[in-house]
Amino acid sequence: MTATQDRQPRRRYAPRLPPRERRAQLLDAAFAVLGRMELHELSMEAVAQEAGVGKPVLYTVFKTRAELVEALLERESERGLEQIAETLPADLLGADPVAVASSTVEAFVGVALANPTRWRLILATPASAPGEYRAALRTSRADILARAESLVRMGISLSPRWSGMDAELLANSTLTVAEMLGRLAVSEPEQYPRERLQAYVRSIVTLLTGP
Repeated sequence: MTATQDRQPRRRYAPRLPPRERRAQLLDAAFAVLGRMELHELSMEAVAQEAGVGKPVLYTVFKTRAELVEALLERESERGLEQIAETLPADLLGADPVAVASSTVEAFVGVALANPTRWRLILATPASAPGEYRAALRTSRADILARAESLVRMGISLSPRWSGMDAELLANSTLTVAEMLGRLAVSEPEQYPRERLQAYVRSIVTLLTGP
């Protein structure tokens, strides 16, 4: 070995990790990269660099960029939908259904703003997203909608004032508005800050329930 070769820095190797931990590490790295760029800009090289591993290590877990993106979308949509479920009220006893719906929308916007990267992925599903992912997202949304509708029906049954309210349409419109406001909150935060969105929701409630 020559003196020049002896002075060359040794190549750094990523420490060995169990497959499950390595997969989580790489998905975390991809998620971190997406905090700085859009999904279509994501590259395997950027993910490997963020994770501190060589690209061969990345390719042993995810054979293609599409496989990496699909896994990331699935993970983040699952976590996001769990967050939505947590914003739904557990008890409507004595509550006004419309007021509860508005507070749920505000809570959802707060959840989206707390993790804008995740919700950009969920609310602005790219055209390149796998069909299976889109189908799973629709199924999960339907589950959330069904739970919201059952809560609305419960609230209406407890409040004679709202006996004529269409529970299915109120639940559907509430979720749709929440998704729209969440999308605006994470994609255009300067134009649509939280305070503006909250004021909008409260103005709707005032119109529906009176001062």
